[in-house]
Amino acid sequence: MSKRLSDSKYLRWGILILVGFILSVNYYFYDAFSTLKDLLLREFGFTNTQYGLFVAFYSIPNTFLFMAVIGGIILDKLGIRRTGFMFIFFMAFGALLTAYGASDMYQDGLGYGLMSSFLPRYSPELKMMLLGRFFYGLGAETSIVVVSKILVKWFKGKDLALAFGLKVGFGRLGTFAALNLSPVLAKGGEALDVAVWFAGILVCIGLLAFIVYILFDLKFDKEVQEKQVLLTEKDKFKISDVWDILTNRAYLFIALLCVTFYSAVFPFVAFAPDFFADKFGMSDVVSGRITSLLPLGTMVFTPIFGALIDRIGKGATVMIYGSFILLIVHLTFALTNFPPYILMVLLGISFSLVPASMWPTMVKLVKEKEIGTAYGLMYSIQNLGLWGFPILAGMILDATNPGNPEILNYTYAILMFAGLGFLGLFFGLMLKRNDKKYGLGVDQPLNKK
Repeated sequence: MSKRLSDSKYLRWGILILVGFILSVNYYFYDAFSTLKDLLLREFGFTNTQYGLFVAFYSIPNTFLFMAVIGGIILDKLGIRRTGFMFIFFMAFGALLTAYGASDMYQDGLGYGLMSSFLPRYSPELKMMLLGRFFYGLGAETSIVVVSKILVKWFKGKDLALAFGLKVGFGRLGTFAALNLSPVLAKGGEALDVAVWFAGILVCIGLLAFIVYILFDLKFDKEVQEKQVLLTEKDKFKISDVWDILTNRAYLFIALLCVTFYSAVFPFVAFAPDFFADKFGMSDVVSGRITSLLPLGTMVFTPIFGALIDRIGKGATVMIYGSFILLIVHLTFALTNFPPYILMVLLGISFSLVPASMWPTMVKLVKEKEIGTAYGLMYSIQNLGLWGFPILAGMILDATNPGNPEILNYTYAILMFAGLGFLGLFFGLMLKRNDKKYGLGVDQPLNKK
C-alpha cells in the first residue's frame, strides 16, 4: 500500500464503526437499568437512595482511585492495544458480575452466602451488583478514553469533530436501545434476569470487537515504523506533563463545564423514566421511550454540529448555547407540567452541542503525547459528579417524600439538576471570555486548511 491506513477514508470510517460499537454496548449497559428502577425496588427491596448508590458506584474507581487518570497515563505510556484490552476486559467482567447479582441463579449460587454475611442493611443482590458496577466503571471510563485516542490517531486533521460527533452518536445509540429494549425484555419483572444478562453479554461482544481492532492497529503502527517516524525523548510522555495540563486555563474551564453539564444529564436519565411515570402517569415502556428521545436527538444532531465545528469553529459559543438549553429544560421540568416529549428532544440537542465541541477541542489545547492523560483527567473529574449527584438525587427524593410513597415528587431533585445547568453556563461564559482575552483558539475551526 502506497499510503498509510488512516489515509484510506473507507478504512478510517470503518474503524470508527468498529470502536463505535464498543462505545454503544458500554452505554447500553450503563443505561439498561434506568427503566428497571421500579422492578429493582420491588424485586430486591432497594430504596431510592440505594438505587442512587448503585448508579453512583460506577464512578467510585474513577473518582476516588483516579483510575481514569491512571488509565490515561497508562494509555500514553503503553499504547492503545494493551491499555484498551486490559480495561475493556475489566468492563466486561464487571458487567457479567452485575448481571449475575440481578439474576435468579445468584440466589442459590456462588457468593450469595458471603454477601449475606455482612452489612445486613443492604441486600445480597445489591452488594453483588455494586461489586460488578465497580469493576464495570473501572474499565468503562478508560475504555472511552482509549476510543477517544483512537479517533485522534486516525482522524486528526481529517474531520475530527465529525468523528467525535459520530462517536457520541454511537454512545447515544446504545442508550436509545437500552431505554427501549430493556423494559421489553424484562416483561414487567417476569424476565428481569433476561434483560440484565443480555446487557452483560453485549459488553463481552464489545471486547471481541476490540480484539479485531487490534489487528488494524498493529498494521497501522507497522507502517509508521516502516516510514521511520520515531519519537524523540522530547516527544514522549512524562509524568511532569500532567502539570502542564492542569495549568492550562482553557482546559480547566472545559473540565468544570464537563462535570457540571454531564452531572445534570446522566444522573437525570437514570431517574427520568420513573420521573415521567410518577409525574405524568406513564407506563415503564412509555417512560423509557420518552427518555430515549434524548439519545435519539443526540444521534441526529451531534454529527451535524461536529461537522460544522470542523469547518467554522465556534466551540466555546456552542458550549454556551448547549448549557443554556439544558438550564431551561430542567427548570421547565421542575416548575411546570409541560409535556416531556419536546423537552427531551431539546435536551438531546443540548447534549449534542456541548460534547460535539468539548471533546475534539481538547486536541487543540494539549500536546499529542498528553492526549490520553488529558482525556483521563477530564473523565475522572466528570466522574466526581456522576458519583455524587445520583446519590444526592436519591437522598433528596427520600427526604422530600417521607414514607416512600408510590408516586414521588421530583421537583427538588430536578431543581438540583437545573442548578448544575446554571453552573455549566457560567463556566462556558468564562471559557468564551478567556478565549477572547488570551487567544486560546477554542473558537477556531479544527480542520487543517
